[in-house]
Formats: sequence, C-alpha cells, structure tokens
Amino acid sequence: MTMSDNPLFVLFELANNHMGRLDHGLRIVREIHAACKDFPFRFGFKFQYRDLDTLLHPQYRHRMDLKYVKRFSETRLDADDRRRLKDEAVSLGFTTVCTPFDEASVDLILEHGYDILKIASCSFTDWPLLERVARTDRPVIASVAGVSLGQIDNVVAFFEHRAKDLTLMHCVAEYPTPNDRLQLNQIDLLKRRYGHVRVGYSTHEAPDNVESVVAAVAKGAAVLEKHVGVPTESIKLNAYSANPDQVRRWLAAAARAVELCGVSDARCPFSQGELDSLRSLSRGMFARRDLAAGERIMPDDYFLAMPAAEGQLTAQDASKYVERVATSAIAAEAPILAQNVRSVDVREKVYAIVQRVKKLLHQSGVVIPAQVDLEISHHYGIDRFNEFGLTMFTVVNREYCKKILVLLPGQQHPEQYHKIKEESFHVLYGDVWIELDGQRRCCSPGDLAVVERGVRHRFGSERGAVLEEVSLTHQVEDSFYTDPAIAANKHRKSMLTYWLR
Repeated sequence: MTMSDNPLFVLFELANNHMGRLDHGLRIVREIHAACKDFPFRFGFKFQYRDLDTLLHPQYRHRMDLKYVKRFSETRLDADDRRRLKDEAVSLGFTTVCTPFDEASVDLILEHGYDILKIASCSFTDWPLLERVARTDRPVIASVAGVSLGQIDNVVAFFEHRAKDLTLMHCVAEYPTPNDRLQLNQIDLLKRRYGHVRVGYSTHEAPDNVESVVAAVAKGAAVLEKHVGVPTESIKLNAYSANPDQVRRWLAAAARAVELCGVSDARCPFSQGELDSLRSLSRGMFARRDLAAGERIMPDDYFLAMPAAEGQLTAQDASKYVERVATSAIAAEAPILAQNVRSVDVREKVYAIVQRVKKLLHQSGVVIPAQVDLEISHHYGIDRFNEFGLTMFTVVNREYCKKILVLLPGQQHPEQYHKIKEESFHVLYGDVWIELDGQRRCCSPGDLAVVERGVRHRFGSERGAVLEEVSLTHQVEDSFYTDPAIAANKHRKSMLTYWLR
C-alpha cells in the first residue's frame, strides 16, 4: 500500500475528543464529514489506540492525580467501540489512520484494518514500537516535534532500509502553539534534507488561525493534520481543537492557498492572454538583406527590432542550435515569417554527440581542462557527422598550439593540408589510421605522426581514439580541404562552451 502525494491529504485527528463516548465520537466524525465534503481534497480520520492495561504501570493505573492517567482512563473505549468509530469513518469515505502508543495496539490496529499508521512525536524514537510498525505493510506518517536532525536521519534511514512509504510531519508540541513558535520554515528544511520523503504539517495552533495553513500549503506541505471536535453544553473543546465551522474556514483557506500556489511538479500552463502580452514586447526577426529561396539564414543575415508581426520569428527563436533555410525570397527589412522558413533544431543531435565524446574521454582517462570549449566539426553537415567529423579541444593557441582531438568509432577527418603550420599527432588512446599524401599507416597509443607543411593528410578510427595535436600557431585561414564542397560549407562547426555540464 502507498500514499499518493496528490491531491492534498487532510487528516482530522480525533484523539480523545470523543470523551470516552461512542455516540459523541460518531457525531464528531459525521459533522466533520459534513464540513469537509465539498472541498477538493483527500480526507483521512485519525484515531489513537492505547492498551492501558500494559501501557500504564500497575501501581499508577488508578492515580487520578496524574494528568494523563486521568485523561486516558476517563476516555477509554473498548475494542468494539473503537471499531465502530473506524467503520463509520470508512462508510463516509475517509482514509483511516491510527496512532499506536504500544506494540499491542499495533496488533489491534491491523485487526481493525486501518489504512495508515501514525507515529506520534513522543514515540518517534521508541525503537521497539518502530520495529513493530516496520513489520506491517502499512504506510507510515511520523511527527517530528522535539526531535533532532540526527534522530530524524536515523529514523528515515530505518524506514528506508525496510522500503516503507514514509511521511514526515513538521509539528510543534505546544498546545496551543503560539504564532511565534510555529516554525513553518522547518517544512523547507525537511523537504531539502529528505527530498525523497513526503513532508506535511501537523497543526496545534489556535483553531481560528487560518494563516498558518496558507503558509504550509505555499511551502509545499503534502499532508495537513488538524485536531477536531464538537462542543456541547457539557463538553468544551481544548484550545487547539477546531469545531466544524472552524474546520470549514480552515479548509477554505487551504483551498485558496492551493489555488494561489498552482502547479508545483511541472511548469505551469500559460494563458493565451499572457503569451500575447509577452509577444507584443518581443523583438521580431527582419532580413538584413535580400534573401533568396533556398539560402541558409545566418545571424548576420537578420536584425531584431520591434514590433513583431503575427507569425514572425522573434528573438526567442534565435537559437544557435536551429538551422534555417528560406523557402521563398525575403526582401531586405521584411519580417522573416515562420511560413517562409524551414527550421531544423539540431540541439538533440549536438547533445548526443557531447555525451558520446564525454563517454569516450572517460574510457580513455584523458582529462580536458574544464574551461576549454568543445568544437564539433561536421564537414558535410551534422547528419553525416558519424561518417565525417571530429571533436576538438584547443587547449593552448599561442606561438605554439596544443589540441586534443576525439574520433568516435567509424569516424574520419577529410583530407586537408596546411601552408603555414607543421603539426604532430600523438595517439593517446584507441586506434588511428592516417594517410600522408596517400600513404596509409596504422597507429596505436604512444605512436607519433609528423605532418609537414603542404602534406595532404586525412585520418580516422575504427573503434574510437583520442589524439594530442601539437603544432605551430593555428590560423583559421591555414586549413585547405581538397574537397571544395567542404570549403563551401561555411557552417561546418558548432562551438559549445559549457559542454561538461
């Protein structure tokens, strides 16, 4: 059994407010149901079980001068009455939750068929009780009032190792809790520290206080717990239990908070009005010069200005990962409309290349300085990168130059030559073949190949390789490809700055 995070789960705590009377307990369950039934939350009702015959020391069972002995004794219910209360909550659609204060009570809770077990703050590190609870198949909700982070760490680890569905409840054990002691930022702390655990808020503030539930919802509390009761001529509620009218106001405040906070597990939806308003302030993309049909549109070919026309590309579309080709002629200073452009987003292809390069570098053990840019060469276009291509890191380019070259399996670098620089290739990892003026040789790690000025050279790898290139200063205009199609491709490189991320 698991407990869903969504929608908000609201848990009503009966505690001992039934006053030891079945009829009054049933009335509370029914009136709270009437108060909450119209709200869009999941609801639970929580009870408490104590086996007083074993919980209280024999010499103290009749000590009515002791506050809790008196309270527990005067509100005692037998097992049949407890089951009647639980069954009434089930009949009204409540998820049923129960707090055991001893191991014998866990057995009775299971016998009565409760959905969830609750650990009170006073029992949070009661290890014999936790061991018994952990052997059940029920989800666990645990309050953390007065508990250190180290103790929470231990209990969270304890339940995690037993694969238990766990919820932690921020709670302050002051009854009622004054506003300056509510400490709602603890919800943030619990969520940060135990991000994999559901976090809620167990309230003990004055019942007319609705501000705290708004704050708790805004902080992302997934479960809310509230003590409830019904006053009569002879029964007065304690200072932290809410009557049905107070429950309705409290739930209304929680509902408003949910509405105000909106979506938290995904990006929120945007209204058309919001999008239209933002677009009206966006800069549109205009042709800087006449563009012919079939011509690729580069950043230098357009400028950005307001206002943007309907259907026009805007600054938000000006990604370096999008390749655009005009499908019809576009006059200078005319808007570049989406319908007149063919756009191809290569972001995913570039990302896939980066991941393969990082994997090969990891296998090779070669470490690249983090601040060095990654250069992806796709000589015949990115779609043929796996066949013809190279990734390169320029580590130093001063009076001398050092680069790290990465060849993916099956890749080759097309033939070229240099007029100014001389270079040497040192194989660091993998297998490399290199052709110098048509003469092929195969290289392994540690091998060195010197390429003199004017020598036509191309190289590749069958299984992937990492090479170190050392040369004179690299100059962009000093690379001459023997295939004129490569020289004609002005867009054969993609540069990435934050490639390590």
